[in-house]
Amino acid sequence: MQIDILSQAATQARGLAIDAIHACSSGHLGLPLGCADIGAVLYGAGGLRYNPAAPQWLNRDRFVLSGGHGSMFLYSWLHISGYHLSLEEVKNFRQLGSETPGHPEFGDTVGVEATTGPLGQGIGNAVGFALSGKRAAAKFNTADHTIFDQHIFALHGDGCLQEGVAKECIAFAGHNKLDNLILIYDSNDVTLDAMADQTQSEDAQAYFTSQGWDAVTIDGHDYTAINDAVTKAKANDNGQPKVIIAKTTIGKGIPEVEGTAAGHGEGGAKFAEAARKGLGLPEETFYVSDEVRAHFADVAKASAAEYQAWENNFAAWSTANPKLAAELKGDLPADLISSIPEFDAGTHAATRASGGTVMQSVAQSVPSLVSGSADLYGSTKNYIKDGGDFGPDNFGGRNIWFGIREHGMGAICNGIAYDGIFKASGATFLVFADYMRGSIRLASLAKLPVSYIFTHDSVGVGEDGPTHQPVETVSGLRVIPNLDVIRPADAEETAGAFAAAMLREDGPTALILTRQNVPAQDSSSVSERRQGVLKGGYIAKKESGDLKLILLATGSELQHAMGAAELLGDGIRVVSLPCFERFERQNADYIESVLPNTCTARVAVEAGVSSTWGKYVGLTGKTVCIDRFGISAPGDTVMTELGMTADNVAQVAKTLI
Repeated sequence: MQIDILSQAATQARGLAIDAIHACSSGHLGLPLGCADIGAVLYGAGGLRYNPAAPQWLNRDRFVLSGGHGSMFLYSWLHISGYHLSLEEVKNFRQLGSETPGHPEFGDTVGVEATTGPLGQGIGNAVGFALSGKRAAAKFNTADHTIFDQHIFALHGDGCLQEGVAKECIAFAGHNKLDNLILIYDSNDVTLDAMADQTQSEDAQAYFTSQGWDAVTIDGHDYTAINDAVTKAKANDNGQPKVIIAKTTIGKGIPEVEGTAAGHGEGGAKFAEAARKGLGLPEETFYVSDEVRAHFADVAKASAAEYQAWENNFAAWSTANPKLAAELKGDLPADLISSIPEFDAGTHAATRASGGTVMQSVAQSVPSLVSGSADLYGSTKNYIKDGGDFGPDNFGGRNIWFGIREHGMGAICNGIAYDGIFKASGATFLVFADYMRGSIRLASLAKLPVSYIFTHDSVGVGEDGPTHQPVETVSGLRVIPNLDVIRPADAEETAGAFAAAMLREDGPTALILTRQNVPAQDSSSVSERRQGVLKGGYIAKKESGDLKLILLATGSELQHAMGAAELLGDGIRVVSLPCFERFERQNADYIESVLPNTCTARVAVEAGVSSTWGKYVGLTGKTVCIDRFGISAPGDTVMTELGMTADNVAQVAKTLI
């Protein structure tokens, strides 16, 4: 290990952060300066296995910056180590259209493994990466060929560790013995507002040890100590995830603020000129020396050789194991929706139960699917039969027991999805979706194909009462950009919903399923219902005679719209609208064919708040919804009491015709 050149590199990485943040008067200097020595070892001394010329190398080590506010740490090291991130892009930090946004964003910047910013999420993402890595090794490695043996690193600080999502994920990782996971804790004793002792008094090493982790505390500015800790963590497959608690000085290199809360943000940037001089940097800003560039060129050359050896091994493995190679490629069957067996005509079942049946068929067609639940498999019905349970005794298992950790489940599923080898799915009651809302939002932002199975979807839950009756939650999910929210009305729509979730590659899907039984809507064919879900909406009942009024419904309330249409007679169209987002992606002609603009007499029916229906019923239409909390009583009684009946829908509709 060449400590002198690593020290130069760390100093110059600090300089890049100072210059970039000073130039835009915005950003966070504390972490990039405090952790620069750690970055030098990871990227410049073999701590990380990576190849900047092949950034998607399947067996690369993954590095997640959980403290995403310190993004200039990552951008500096990606640039210095030879990733396709130009110095010009570093200079454009936080500017419109740059590859260096304020927080790292997956897909925008080469080398960024996860979109981070909300504290604690990156720790959960790293746990998801580690889970994926363990399962990939169990699934695809053979006696003759090891193609997966990567390690997962995440750098985080006190803020991440204070967030509850991090604690959920740390407990999960320790329990499941994910010994390919290495957290580096930037322990600088400072949070944004104050010194850390204002808000915490936890013994971090004792805490991690209590959770089944291998913990060590080091000087985060001692290159030898950092290197030794990383080397030992990577070499020790002892059944324990690892944490390196690195004691660092926040804002190191700017004497006016280092070691204080003022060093966290851009406060030190005004001292840029003096800091650069104190660090021994030349007057030239955004400076990286030829010596440092030459060192990292040598690192990249060695990495390329390691990558080529792996490529040769991978080619031999692919030849010897064509079925595994095809499975790893992960192509979805083109006929997925038609491969799901049809339900018997007249099937009267809860959509959660129908979903459980569909899940078994989908799991056979999509071997990359893994399915988890927050201690609710018996209720959410998404357990993959014969799939085995993921855990230290069977890392190849397809069922993930998350425990009562909804927020952690969301972040871990995102990590699995970022890794891109397996399709992640997690389940809980719909009313608990808000516990994982932060993770769902990030999945939507990062365009991750995660699927969520949310059951017990309305006041139809019944006796458990308003605490468990999610009247507002469906609408709350619909307002998240790029999240498909699908609420199927019967078994065949449920089949279409699961297929839609599996086939989607550019964002997450929330499947909203009932606890109570719902009737089959056999007036439409199986194909019409399944394909209608893929399109987001369709005509469930065509009007006889001239069109006078449109009834719109979703989920368990479609039955009431259909019943009301029968009561109202001629001229009534019923539209099933299980997914607003998919419907709105259809072309204008299709949308007009389902909801013609000439018919403004419209009534929407849903056992939830009315707020998201306005765009469909307009100013002259009406809603039959529930703009209040629920009631503790049998489900049918609650539905009737709150107006979810065909008679009530018909009465409201009559006021428009």
